[in-house]
Amino acid sequence: MTITSYVLVAILLGFVVSWIPRVAPFILVKYKGLPDIVVRFLKYLPISILFALTLSSLVTTKLGHLPQLKGLEILASLPTLYIGFKSKNLLYAVLTGIICMALLRLVF
Repeated sequence: MTITSYVLVAILLGFVVSWIPRVAPFILVKYKGLPDIVVRFLKYLPISILFALTLSSLVTTKLGHLPQLKGLEILASLPTLYIGFKSKNLLYAVLTGIICMALLRLVF
C-alpha cells in the first residue's frame, strides 16, 4: 500500500487539530493559573460525572416513554452504596457491586 503525500498531510493535520485542544489548556494553566471560581467548579466535576454514569446504568430510556428502572441493577447498587459509604474504599465498593450483580444474575 502506498501512501501519497496528500494522505500523509491529511493524517498530520488531523493529528495537529486533535492535539492542540488537548494540550493547550495544560500549557495555558501552567503559566496563567485558573480563577478561584473555576477551581471551585472543577472540584464538583468528578462527582457529577460519577453520578451521571451511575444513573445511566440504572435507568433504561426509550423515545416517547418514561424512564424505566432496571430492577437487578437497583438491587445490586444498594449493598454497593452501603459498603462504599461504610468503608470509604472504592475497591471494596466495586467488588461488592460485581459480586452482587453476579449473584443476582445467577439467581434470576
